[in-house]
Amino acid sequence: MEFNVQQVHERKVAGFHMVGPWEKTVHQGFEQLSLWVKTHKIVGEEWLAVYYDNPDVVPAEKLRCDTVVSVAENFTVPENSEGVITTKIEAGQYAVARARVDDGDFAKPWNLFFDSLLADNRYQMASKPCFEHYLNDGSESGVWEIDMYIPVIL
Repeated sequence: MEFNVQQVHERKVAGFHMVGPWEKTVHQGFEQLSLWVKTHKIVGEEWLAVYYDNPDVVPAEKLRCDTVVSVAENFTVPENSEGVITTKIEAGQYAVARARVDDGDFAKPWNLFFDSLLADNRYQMASKPCFEHYLNDGSESGVWEIDMYIPVIL
């Protein structure tokens, strides 16, 4: 899989922290996020999923992720936003790859990306979360375009 390395800016994000198998929690988190964004008329610049754990090491029921939208630096969580968190995605060097998911299997492009990155000895993975940026809403069509970000050390 082709990728490039780029300097990524810090992002303030707001949304939901989820724990459990990603194939369930990411979908559930985005349903909650979509409802919250709509209800509170939140202007989310980017829709993102942030992954904190290695699924080859951490049991599925303990996997952590955030389903979030990027927000302005001065954003404050509105009232009646139970469960909503704000946090930041750190700036830094990230390997970035684009993928199209049309079979619901988001793990497949991630696995290809990790394999490609591990095969390239110019980069070492940094111990920061990975994340994906959704470039479209594929909930109706079933086709998703995503950019995947893996933190690296040069």
